Amino acid sequence: MNNQQSITTRSQSLDALRGISILLMVLSGSIAFGGVLPGWMYHAQEPPPHHIFRPELPGITWVDLVFPFFLFSMGAAIPLAYSKRMQKGEPKWSMVGHSCGRFLLLAFFGLFLPYANSRLLSAGTETTVYGCLLSLCAYAFLFLVYCRWGGKWQLVIKAVLIGLGLIFFWLYPFSGGGFNTSNSNIIIILLADMALFGGILWVFTSANPLIRIGVLPFIMAVLLAGNTSGTINSYIFNFTPAPWLYQFFYLKYLFIIIPGTIAGDWMLKHITEGKTSSGGHSAYPTAFLLAGIIISNVAFLYLRWLFLNLSITLLLGGILIFLFRKAGYFSRTSLIFGNFLNAGLYLLLLGLFFEAYENGIKKDHSTYSYYFVCSGLAFLALLLFNMLEMKKAFPEVFKWLSDTGKNPMIAYSTGSLFLIPLLKLTRLDVFIDQLNSNAAEGLLRGIIFTSVVSAVTVFFTRKKLFWRT
Repeated sequence: MNNQQSITTRSQSLDALRGISILLMVLSGSIAFGGVLPGWMYHAQEPPPHHIFRPELPGITWVDLVFPFFLFSMGAAIPLAYSKRMQKGEPKWSMVGHSCGRFLLLAFFGLFLPYANSRLLSAGTETTVYGCLLSLCAYAFLFLVYCRWGGKWQLVIKAVLIGLGLIFFWLYPFSGGGFNTSNSNIIIILLADMALFGGILWVFTSANPLIRIGVLPFIMAVLLAGNTSGTINSYIFNFTPAPWLYQFFYLKYLFIIIPGTIAGDWMLKHITEGKTSSGGHSAYPTAFLLAGIIISNVAFLYLRWLFLNLSITLLLGGILIFLFRKAGYFSRTSLIFGNFLNAGLYLLLLGLFFEAYENGIKKDHSTYSYYFVCSGLAFLALLLFNMLEMKKAFPEVFKWLSDTGKNPMIAYSTGSLFLIPLLKLTRLDVFIDQLNSNAAEGLLRGIIFTSVVSAVTVFFTRKKLFWRT
């Protein structure tokens, strides 16, 4: 039973998906910018060489997938994490309080990160040794706030630390102006809102996921009619107690979080019922086809070869369904695989049929096609990782990605708060900055940076130092 509970708390496939998502997020921000790399190496709406936001451009790239994949894995982790609390008999109000606590801790993280970088802390136009050292201190400070040290005074001490951190930022003479909540990290703020609303929704609908899914059409209704003045839709859409922290349109990402919680429900049921996967002999062919669907959709949606993309998706999806039936993946003991495939293909096809709406699929400003396509591909990606885990394929790589995924907050902040200050203090940043004369160097720059971030993250994971909310 203890082993079963530990599996319930963590899923290696889910950690690996989260790990590769966060590493690709780091990679996308550390490659060379300008004209040395092709357009599909950046956000589709921010093409090289100038990377000016062009909202009229349809399409997605792999860069546009990493955030929704991370969101999906966040949603899938909610049932696995909260189920342990339910097993202990924790009341719902306490779990709601836990969701609120996660929200506040992530919100502080979102406020902290932008102002803890060495450039702003240098309090001038040039990055200084003083600013780099302060940034490294800020990195160490986050270990005190987000690591779980135990003891009855832990919450009080952390609250005091957060208060001191906010006071420091409020009084510090940052370059470019003082502390302003509107300059928070929008990605982390979105994650905070999703942790709050996704967690609370799951707590009250854990026994009836259809109600959870039923929330989405109401969110869609408010989003579609939110600009109609004098309506309840407009009031709900425009209401916000703190604009930097919550906007109703942030809830559009529940279209990714909620499917993620459904995946988590299926994983939880599969584990707690002690089911074992069968039909493993076809895992490699199905994994290859799953990867093919993901890659072809990203490539053809970027190239705007829409009919070809739909045709290939239908063809590969049909082959996968045939192979799954033949391999027994729709049987009672392996139903999780069949569920993942059905949900993934359904959401993907729904997104492709929404593609013509809102002038094509886009990450910014995000479209319904984007939510459904990304949710569908995330289901298929998680299925792919489950297949690889079942076959024990690439065990060292899998474990490395999983260890990275167990510490996403460290992985996300290590580059800006630890590696960049260290590079500047040692003057190695000059070498890194020179890697921008051609495509190979531009990519190598990102690979070096991301590899170091991953190594640092895995080091702390294996030393059992986790940042937790």
